[in-house]
Amino acid sequence: MTSRVADAADHSPHATGSPLPVPGFSALAADCQWHQSQRRLPRTMAQREDASDDDLSRRAESAPSPNGGAAEVDARIAAMLPAELLQPSEIIILLIKPSPWFILLTSLGSLAIIAVTCALLVLMHNRGYLGFAQRNDFILAGVGVGLVRLFWQFLEWLSRLYVLTDQRIIRVKGVTRVQVFESMLKNVQHTEMVFSIRERLFGLGTVTFATSGSAGIEAAWQMVAQPLEVHRIVVQAISRYGR
Repeated sequence: MTSRVADAADHSPHATGSPLPVPGFSALAADCQWHQSQRRLPRTMAQREDASDDDLSRRAESAPSPNGGAAEVDARIAAMLPAELLQPSEIIILLIKPSPWFILLTSLGSLAIIAVTCALLVLMHNRGYLGFAQRNDFILAGVGVGLVRLFWQFLEWLSRLYVLTDQRIIRVKGVTRVQVFESMLKNVQHTEMVFSIRERLFGLGTVTFATSGSAGIEAAWQMVAQPLEVHRIVVQAISRYGR
């Protein structure tokens, strides 16, 4: 489902509910607060553009300045998003993480392999091929490996951060090796929304970005809650600040 930047601002559906803020990051609660949509009469294109600009302006104006000091920026946010990553005049419009379902959904393949392997070992033990161990040993080993896999994916979830400012789109990820993707809003050529089967089952989605000079998708905000609303805000920011 591809949305061209120039068109998406007028056609993106509105979603309701709250996005997933960074856990415990109370200082940016106002940035990530989502207001439930109310039914309105159809508006002209100019009215829709004015309303979108007003909504984006309110978000940018209410966002804390990255140089506002400890009184404005929570220390935990500073640890998650280093001040060096932001420009002096840059304003955070949106700061979110993947849904917690990311931990389980991205581990399903590995967990299935672990479960099948464990079942085969138990079956071979029951037929007398693996007499050197007890049946429960294989089960406990499978459970242990599965927990380790989930813990690693939990660390992956902790490491991921998706940031939209009035100047750039930023994605941070990586446990042992941190990767930071950033692109100026003016360089974003188009965005794309992807909904896999497992994402649709849990109301999630992935927003991808392609920049000028690239052959394809360069970065993705993976498995975010309220993906339609996230995409709408991103497109509004690109249309307002990136042109």
